[in-house]
Amino acid sequence: MKTTTIAAMLVAGVLAACTPKSDNQPNENDMITSELTQEWDKVFSLSDKVNHRKVTFTTRYGFTLAADLYEPKEAQGTLPGIAVSGPFGATKEQSSGLYAMQMAERGYVAVAFDPSFTGESSGEPRRTASPDINTEDFMAAVDYLASLPQVDADRIGIIGICGWGGIALNAAAADTRIKATVVSTMYDMTRVSGNGYFDSDNNEDARHAAREALSAQRLTDPSAMAGGVVDPLPDDAPQFVKDYYDYYKTSRGYHSRSGNSNDGWRSIGTQAYSNARFLYYTNEIRSAVLVMHGEKAHSRYFGEDAFKYMVEGRPEAGTAPNPCPENKHLLIIPGASHCDLYDGGYTELEGKGEPKNLIPWDTLADFFAANM
Repeated sequence: MKTTTIAAMLVAGVLAACTPKSDNQPNENDMITSELTQEWDKVFSLSDKVNHRKVTFTTRYGFTLAADLYEPKEAQGTLPGIAVSGPFGATKEQSSGLYAMQMAERGYVAVAFDPSFTGESSGEPRRTASPDINTEDFMAAVDYLASLPQVDADRIGIIGICGWGGIALNAAAADTRIKATVVSTMYDMTRVSGNGYFDSDNNEDARHAAREALSAQRLTDPSAMAGGVVDPLPDDAPQFVKDYYDYYKTSRGYHSRSGNSNDGWRSIGTQAYSNARFLYYTNEIRSAVLVMHGEKAHSRYFGEDAFKYMVEGRPEAGTAPNPCPENKHLLIIPGASHCDLYDGGYTELEGKGEPKNLIPWDTLADFFAANM
């Protein structure tokens, strides 16, 4: 799990600047809305219990995010809201949209959004990332939900999937409007970027070598792409890479706008993430958090460690135990792999066979109901 190919498959990002628009230019928000794909193009079917429409909203960095808004058809009065994103490098047409739709079926106004530089959202160069900008993406989604007349602004939660699990915890530590957070099959992108998988490169020499390579890449070809799920799939690929392939590269989860399904991200994108850390202040999150991970997930250590640091603090770093441990929960799903929590999993490859239904949708809905 520490090879350069696999690491490049998972992380990227360089910062980009917005060009201010003059007063007589069209509003970027209107321009992007008119260009959004309007036909249903998700990797899952639309539920007959929800209404769906494309929306946009703007971040404090000036990026316009494209999103799918899901609402229960039988809704009356104001409802709680949930913002969803992830996995890192995926789009709203994949796992995050499914999570949002399932929450809407259960009475929530839910928005699944493409992060800045990704999918149908704005930002150049494409498929780049930033710890600060991505955290703001979540908080901007909260801004958007709070602005809707059908949403109770005092009852808003978030869901972060895979690499967006760590980002969700970072947002929850910063934004007290977030009343409840679910992180599913979580990656800590800052940890894996700086330390390698299972902290196998957690030493100065390894980090220096990586920094030298990325620094040189900025001069030779800063626009080069790296990763995406390896294709063709090597016979000796680790099982978790085979799982990624089965989701991102087959009819089960492939999408044309997904970096994971195609050529990945900017190869120099690990620089910002590798020098940051997301979990330093999570011990001060007073709102409710549910960390959900699969029993058989290669990434399980990210979720379990995140939960431990959130509840117990880090004595070696001088951080104290959480003042509100009673609303922090760890849920390990028996038999589930990492990608099983993207869509529930299937008994056969390419989304065939019988659905395993390993995502406890009602449990997630009940958690939000009890804590918002």
